[in-house]
Amino acid sequence: MDSLTYLHGKPAINVDIRTHNADFQVQEILPFLPSGEGEHHLLHIRKNGLTTVMVAKQLAEFAKVHPKEVTYAGQKDKNAITEQWFGVRIPGKETPDWASLNSDELTILTSSRHGKKLRIGALSGNRFKLTLRQVSDVPGLLTRVALLADTGVPNYFGEQRFGHNGSNLRGALAMFAGRKVKDRNKRSMYLSASRSDLFNQVVSQRLQEHGTQVLAGDCVMLSGSRSFFTVEQWDDTLMARLAQKDIQLSAPLWGRGSLACVDEALAFEEAALVNYQAQRLGLEQAGLDQERRSLLLRPEGLKAIAVSDDVVQLEFMLPAGCFATAVLRELCQYQDVQEMQFQALMAEKDRLKQEAQQDADPR
Repeated sequence: MDSLTYLHGKPAINVDIRTHNADFQVQEILPFLPSGEGEHHLLHIRKNGLTTVMVAKQLAEFAKVHPKEVTYAGQKDKNAITEQWFGVRIPGKETPDWASLNSDELTILTSSRHGKKLRIGALSGNRFKLTLRQVSDVPGLLTRVALLADTGVPNYFGEQRFGHNGSNLRGALAMFAGRKVKDRNKRSMYLSASRSDLFNQVVSQRLQEHGTQVLAGDCVMLSGSRSFFTVEQWDDTLMARLAQKDIQLSAPLWGRGSLACVDEALAFEEAALVNYQAQRLGLEQAGLDQERRSLLLRPEGLKAIAVSDDVVQLEFMLPAGCFATAVLRELCQYQDVQEMQFQALMAEKDRLKQEAQQDADPR
């Protein structure tokens, strides 16, 4: 992530994030209301210090159903306080006493029946409330927030997508090289990491070489939609739509089929990915199809409040599938306190393991 191009240059402001779980709060925004009837139970849950998978397992055990009957719209960080939706399919059974699950780490906010399964991505977006601590330049941070509210940020996939120290991307490369991966969840994570990596590389190179300027033959997306079309020739009308943010520049999510752009834009995207043949082929053979994703991300309702001389609260909303760390990356140089603590713990475990192995070695 450090090597990816910045839209406004690398920020010089240092901050700490996730000093406490409460410093990173996320609320899922569901695009519909539960119907009140059906075999699926939709649960709105607040979790603190738990992964999404941990909660799903707990729900399956409590409801006495197979784990595959528990679904969720998206995964959320462990080191945070998040409010998210889960679905539990319980055909022909009484409604469990969901409230009895409440604990310090998990709270059932609401529960209701629904007629359809809750599927991955079934969100309109996520609302974030972040507390940034040890801010080295509060006035500078507030100025940069105002800038980003107008221009947006590169729509990079965040480091979470790639696993600790890029483990998911390494797993993808090993899988493409012939390693068998039977676990469907791991396979899905590896494919997603590889596809996200290619997208990030194209966006980074595009910003480095062309900034936000248009290219002949660009593929643009309709704002708020996954629909896209190819611009064979830019004219005043299309340039006005781009300025008004009715349409957005895009980059490829790799898969089978031809790139949607033509002419200058096609030549650029092909050149940007010329050194990623193994990943491209692996994604195609996995059955993924060509899609597009917007080049830039514009946080909605972005605002910042200085709480003290070195603490700032940041609030904004992002569409589903976009990363808060993409906003933070363009805003400041952030240090994830809890991730650093985890890495230090892992390093200490490795050191103790090596010492034990040396002590056991008779030589």
